[in-house]
Amino acid sequence: MDGHVTAVPPGMSEAEWTTRCDLAALYRLVAHFRMTDLIYTHISARVPGPEDHFLINRYGVLFERMRASDLVKIDLDGQVVGGADVAMDQEVNAAGFTIHSAIHAARHDLVCVIHTHTAAGIAVSAQKQGLLPISQHALKFYGRLAYHGYEGIALDLDERDRLVRDLGDRQAMILRNHGLLVAGRSIPEAFNQIYYLERACQAQIQALAGGAELVLPPEEVRLHTAEQFRRGATLEHCEKGWKAALVLVEDQKPPYWS
Repeated sequence: MDGHVTAVPPGMSEAEWTTRCDLAALYRLVAHFRMTDLIYTHISARVPGPEDHFLINRYGVLFERMRASDLVKIDLDGQVVGGADVAMDQEVNAAGFTIHSAIHAARHDLVCVIHTHTAAGIAVSAQKQGLLPISQHALKFYGRLAYHGYEGIALDLDERDRLVRDLGDRQAMILRNHGLLVAGRSIPEAFNQIYYLERACQAQIQALAGGAELVLPPEEVRLHTAEQFRRGATLEHCEKGWKAALVLVEDQKPPYWS
């Protein structure tokens, strides 16, 4: 966790409360870096423990205002965990459940899933060539980026199998004509993934807008750089960046750990 110690609510494990606080902070950071789409798009995290439960945003709360107590715990069938009384004021977006439950059910190695609709991410998702290897940020994903074709608003549960198939064993995917999706073995790693993928898309759109001929690194340089990123992609490395970034949201009111 980030160091803020708060009382764990009755009936909740310390591990779940820590996850809630970290996930709420992630929502605030995604908002800080302007990767939101009003109340739409989603970030989810697996609840520690043997049950297949995960946390997702309560529908209608802005990312900038997300708190640990605003997150909703649901199962892989989209049912709110805690009974009918809890479910009354804890609506979740159906499309968010479709996308995120697919990844959480199939990839137990991944803890956190982020899906965004940024202008740059949507723009690259609509370009036939996808993410070009024209920046160091893009080369982080060279050979390790999946693509999933657009099928409409993600309300059809049978799309989950195709999402999982297209993602394969990777942690980042461009959803064609839609946006970006990344996942991490920890919340800090997921933040690292979306930060770099979003920046790579921003760089591509701006480079193409300039109209000048682009310089692409040779294949051997692309592969070498991708391998350098792979070797450095430790959870400890991601944790350092995460702790540094938390300073950007720790003074916001109400606090994300409430």
